[in-house]
Amino acid sequence: MNIAFFLLPKKDVMYLTPNSTIRQALERMEYHRYSAVPLVDEDGKYIGTLTEGDLLWELKNTPDLNLEKIEQTRLKDIPQKVINKAVHIDAQIEDLLTLAIAQNFVPIVDDQKSFIGIIRRREIIEYCAEVIKNGTDSLNYKKLSFFKE
Repeated sequence: MNIAFFLLPKKDVMYLTPNSTIRQALERMEYHRYSAVPLVDEDGKYIGTLTEGDLLWELKNTPDLNLEKIEQTRLKDIPQKVINKAVHIDAQIEDLLTLAIAQNFVPIVDDQKSFIGIIRRREIIEYCAEVIKNGTDSLNYKKLSFFKE
C-alpha cells in the first residue's frame, strides 16, 4: 500500500528550523507534548529530527547554560544523537516498519528531497493490526477502520 494514504501533511505538522532557538524548541515541544520534531531548513528540506534527548544532552554538557543562552543558542548548533531517516513518498507502508521501531514518526520527502509531511508510528501500527485482523496483506485503504468517519 502506498504511504500517501497515511501522510500527515507538512501544513499540519509542527516542525522547527535550524535557526530556531533552544527556548523556542522547548516551548513548542512542551505545548504540543512532543518528544521529537522534524527540522526543516529554509529551502523546505528535511535535515533531521530534534529530540528531547538532544536538548537534555545539550543542557547537561553546557554547565554555564542560562536563560539568556537558551534564547540565543540555535538548534543548528545542537548535535543530533539519533539520525531519523526520511522516506520518499513513493515508498510502500512495509518499507516503514523497520524505521517505526525506533522513530515516533517517519519523515516523508518528495523527488526534490523537500519535506512534505510525516507518517506517525500510530498509523503504521494500526495498519499492521488491520492486516493481522483481516488475515491479508493487500487491504483496500477505504476498508481500514481508522479511515472510517
